[in-house]
Amino acid sequence: MAPYMRLRQICLVAPQLAPVVSDIAEIMGLTVCYRDGNVAKYGLENALLPVDTILLEVVAPFKGGTTAGRFIEKTGGRGGYMAIFCCNDPDDRGRNANAMGVRTANVIDHAPYHGVQLHPRDCRAAFIEFNHTEGSDDILGPYPPAGPDWQQFICKDVTQALTAVEMQSPDPQGLAEHWGKIIGVAPSGAELKLPNATFRFVKGASEIMSALEFRVTDVARMLHVARERGHAVAGNEFLLGGVTFRVS
Repeated sequence: MAPYMRLRQICLVAPQLAPVVSDIAEIMGLTVCYRDGNVAKYGLENALLPVDTILLEVVAPFKGGTTAGRFIEKTGGRGGYMAIFCCNDPDDRGRNANAMGVRTANVIDHAPYHGVQLHPRDCRAAFIEFNHTEGSDDILGPYPPAGPDWQQFICKDVTQALTAVEMQSPDPQGLAEHWGKIIGVAPSGAELKLPNATFRFVKGASEIMSALEFRVTDVARMLHVARERGHAVAGNEFLLGGVTFRVS
């Protein structure tokens, strides 16, 4: 199988799913495709919404002592939680990360899905997960974490694509190089270019996943809806689910 690396999913964390999920759905014109009961064993509940072929997930802890809950406490609720990539060989990417001193935090083996999650402290800024679903090298193929028929929930009338992820760090070039080595994509300046999205690394006070960038059909209309839902809009962006949503 030819090597590949694509952004598959972005996971945000919130104290509760409401109203974050309904706000994302209403403002962005997206639809929940699945709520995964498997995350309950981690003390979480979730909802996934497809943005074309990239899944946007929100998780929320429903009990104390969860990793997600500690993340909220540590960051004050600011920053995206996970960047999830599909690739041809998650175990190989995990071994490569381990050789760099990046620990494996969790391995998920629910055939035909296999995922390797890396330790967020070693990744810096956010969790990284690599996964592969047997027989789904087609980007529109099966992806069990998003449910049995996630493709039917894709709606591009309002939001067409998630185009970029902004990562913030006091040393953006260093973080870009670190993530580039983990993911296996050489940085172009302070950017990592994947086939379906770009990771952009910018100067900031702390290391977080700071913003998501979207291509939308009507910027002014979307910003109007965000204001109506009670979000402060500055320029072409608003804060939701701990990250800045930037639209163009």
